[in-house]
Amino acid sequence: MLNNSHNNNNSLETEAVFTPEQVLENRGRVAIFIDGSNLFYAALQLGIEIDYTKLLCRLTSGSRLLRSFFYTGVDRSNEKQQGFLLWMRRNGYRVISKDLVQLPDGSKKANLDVEIAVDMMSLVGSYDTAVLVSGDGDLAYAVNAVSYRGVRVEVVSLRSMTSDSLINVADRYIDLDSIKEDIQKTPRSYTYRPLSSLGLADDASQQG
Repeated sequence: MLNNSHNNNNSLETEAVFTPEQVLENRGRVAIFIDGSNLFYAALQLGIEIDYTKLLCRLTSGSRLLRSFFYTGVDRSNEKQQGFLLWMRRNGYRVISKDLVQLPDGSKKANLDVEIAVDMMSLVGSYDTAVLVSGDGDLAYAVNAVSYRGVRVEVVSLRSMTSDSLINVADRYIDLDSIKEDIQKTPRSYTYRPLSSLGLADDASQQG
């Protein structure tokens, strides 16, 4: 590699040492940690619905995936949510859930920062790159700790919802706004017409 760079010392000043493609190739084994509620609110801000199959592909980016964790608070009485989490488990995600706790103001919340931090730390040595989908500054300490253990950390979140302290300790930051086209559900035009009527319409147009 040294032989390739000897001909022009100035090239180092004008060109990146690694291309983005090479950086992605050097990610090694990837572990993904998704803060479900943080991602949900980010999607609301962006006005999109997340396609979780596309999200997994985009975050893995062709690297070897060790595991993808999805952390979320659950309402046991919400059948729709239970169905969604079952789908997630069957489509490449390891779901870590915690019952929602009702707060004094009437809202419900479940904080899974500790679970995310513990999993990131306990799996060090099994993965080379951590992809953290969260903007929560409380996770900055855990990110810094795994970095010192030799892990490369990518933070993916919406800039307006992301703590500077988290960005400062990450090796790479990706704004969800910049990849929303890659991870959103494609809007479908729901026009259900019987096949027979379509055929009749085609026949009529041909006859006319």
